[in-house]
Order: sequence, then structure tokens, then C-alpha cells
Amino acid sequence: MKFGLVTAILDKYDYEQMIDATAAAGFSAVEVACWPAGKAERRYAGVSHIDVARVLEDEAYAAHVLSYAAEHGIEISSLAFYPNTMDADPEKRAAVVAHLMTVIRASAKLNVNMVTTFIGRDQTKSVEENLELVKEVWPPIVALAEELGVKIAIENCPMLFGRDQWPGGQNLMTTPANWKKVFEILPGPNLGINYDPSHFVWQMIDYIKPLYTFRDKIFHVHFKDIKLYRDKLDEVGIMAYPLDFMSPKLPGLGDVDWSKFVSALTDIRYDGYACLEVEDKAFESSEQKVLDSLTISKRYLDQFVI
Repeated sequence: MKFGLVTAILDKYDYEQMIDATAAAGFSAVEVACWPAGKAERRYAGVSHIDVARVLEDEAYAAHVLSYAAEHGIEISSLAFYPNTMDADPEKRAAVVAHLMTVIRASAKLNVNMVTTFIGRDQTKSVEENLELVKEVWPPIVALAEELGVKIAIENCPMLFGRDQWPGGQNLMTTPANWKKVFEILPGPNLGINYDPSHFVWQMIDYIKPLYTFRDKIFHVHFKDIKLYRDKLDEVGIMAYPLDFMSPKLPGLGDVDWSKFVSALTDIRYDGYACLEVEDKAFESSEQKVLDSLTISKRYLDQFVI
């Protein structure tokens, strides 16, 4: 496995500063945030360390992106953009799909050949209705990826944390059952999973078993933890907003058993990228705290991933 960092946490850094910080922390790869320019609609979104439109237009810029990372011993695991491609608003949907396609083209141009994203969801509609929407929205996206030789890895985050995303959340591919349904609709080899075990913890899903079941569809991995507060869950129940009873944490500070998780990854011979994703509010009060979170997480995970 190649150990990397999801760059969204370094939102105040430009590309070069981000690469410098990643290398200094001892990582060997980056999953690079590639949102379009503009105000973020949520935490950890709206970050743009690579201007994907410029990559397609400016050969010198594209060459610099690659050379600067290589000079610092860093590989680019993926270009990352996590929007809602099936938003109920047709204008928003069209805009994010257009940018996602630009990200796919840029990934091919840079020879990264991986894009990490969400499948999206109309949060007001049922699973069945959203599966019909997948048939409408996603075939052209997957066709472009297949044409350019780019893999698309869908993260299993439900995007259901508070009232703005209630009731259904903004990402359909959140469970093994839904993975199967989407892969039946889009059976090609270029659509797979960006596997984050933490999202299964608070959904009460076994986060080890699906690794074996979907071993051939795991294109990318996230290292992030979740802490479930049992006393709070006992008060509000599983129908509450998830952030009422859980919180994202650094690996080792939550409920994921990382020795078992990494052991299962070695069982299935996963040798791709595994990227630390930091979303722990306890480490967001200052720039130094953010940098500390990288060092602490790297030191902890080094016992499992070399």
C-alpha cells in the first residue's frame, strides 16, 4: 500500500505549500482536492489545490504540477471532487457533473487516472427513485472515464449529518446492498469504491466483510476514524442526526480496529493508495494543530502500513 493524505484539510495552503507539508509529514502520496473556485457549501469542500481547467489548457502548469510533486517524492493518488451529482436542482446537478467531467479529463491528462467522488443522491427521493436517476445521470460520466482510461472511486459516506441533508442524505452508495444495485446498473470496470471504514461504524455495518466481497472493486482507501458516543445514542437513537451521537476522529482515537482493517486489506492483496482523511474538530483550532494531526496520525498508522 502507498500511504497518502487527503489534501482538503490543508485548505489554507496553495499547491506547493501543500506538497511541502505533505512531504515534511512523511507521506508518499496525495489525494488532491479539485473543487471549482468559489465558496464552499460545507466543511472540507471548496478546496482547490489543482486547477483542473488550467491543467487542460496550460501545458507548463500541468508539467509543474507533476514535477513539483515528483521532486518531493510525492505521487498523486487521485483527483478528488465530492459533490452531489444527483442534486434535486437541475442547474446545480448540471454544474457539478460538468466539473466532474473536467476532473476526469485532467486526471487522464496528468496520467493519474483516478478520480474520487460521490455518486450523489436526491435526498428527497427513495432509494428506488435514485437508482432510476443513476441511469439518467451516470452513464455519460462512466463512458468518459472508460474512454480516457480513468477509474472512478465512489466513497461510501452517506453525506447525512445534519438537518440540511435530511432525510435521505446526498450519496446513494453507502452500503454493500446499494453498491450491488449501482454496479448492476453500471457494470463496467472503471467504476469502483473509495473505501472508508469509519462510515460503516456509525451505520452499524461490518466494516471488514465488504472488503472481501468487493475486493475487485476497491480502487482507493481512506484512513479515517469515527467515535460513537453510546450514551448519546441511548438518548437520541439511530433516527437522530448522526452528529448527535458520533464524531470523526483521527485514526486510533475512534472505534475502528485498524489492525484488523489493514490485515483484511493485506488478505485481499490491496496494493493501491490509502489516504489519511482528517476531519477531527479537536485538531482544527490552529494551523499547528492541523499539522500535528498529520504527524500523530502518521505515527500511529506507521505500525500497520510501511
